[in-house]
Amino acid sequence: MKKYTRVPNHVGIIPDGNRRWAVAQGLDKNQGYEQGVEPGAILCDQLCELGVKEVTFYGFTKDNNKRPAYQRQSFTQACVDSVRAVSGKNYDILVVGNTDSDLFPAELLDYTRTPKTYGDSRMRINFLINYDWKADLEAGFKNKSLESIMSREISRMELIVRWGGKRRLSGFLPVQSVYSDFYVVDKYWPAFAEGDIHEAMAWYQECDPTLGG
Repeated sequence: MKKYTRVPNHVGIIPDGNRRWAVAQGLDKNQGYEQGVEPGAILCDQLCELGVKEVTFYGFTKDNNKRPAYQRQSFTQACVDSVRAVSGKNYDILVVGNTDSDLFPAELLDYTRTPKTYGDSRMRINFLINYDWKADLEAGFKNKSLESIMSREISRMELIVRWGGKRRLSGFLPVQSVYSDFYVVDKYWPAFAEGDIHEAMAWYQECDPTLGG
């Protein structure tokens, strides 16, 4: 594994382009989601080997639930499968999202209260599932404290990597994304290759780490 001088403690992952990938392959849009499960597990292992301490995956949001029911069922199942794919692999796993909603997968409730620890806890993996950035912030405004936000157990991200070519955060952890460096991979998430993260890391080496100072 290649070594880098600067390694971010926390990397955010936006795995976009599943539906566009499926359409390009002549498949139904919902068939793209399941193709993103294995890349997520591979990427976690890569990041852990690089020395990253925390990674957060953008699973699905409250707004994504506006999509047709058959797509919603597919991306929800893909999120469940993604959590299961890394469970038991020396990682701490936390799921953050609106658990009061019927659209939150019941299979993942055990991961929501506190991080679930496996093995020697080499890295923390967070999944945002049925996440709502407005609700996340509203709790903080109500109590006038960042310690009250829904995502309070997630640390600030130094690097965010988004697949799928889009150049926007899409509501991804507005508090923790402050001063994050943002790298875009043009290929769709199901077309993930192990070299993608090395391209992002090579780019990150040249970023200015002053945090506004």
